Amino acid sequence: MKILGIVLIVLGILMFVFGNVTFTRKEKVVDAGPLQVSVNKQKTINWPPYLGGILLIGGIVIVATAKKRT
Repeated sequence: MKILGIVLIVLGILMFVFGNVTFTRKEKVVDAGPLQVSVNKQKTINWPPYLGGILLIGGIVIVATAKKRT
């Protein structure tokens, strides 16, 4: 359970630091035998900053309340 909390903390911090992620994808437009035309399309994924905060707080709560193994 503690590992899940640590993962949530790391994801929350990353979501604060990187507010959005942009990547490029190559897509085929025309594929007519030997003639192939492709184009690079840029896509952006945006997520709200409060989502990173929720993950961060949830991770801290999980780590704080996790029982230690004996």
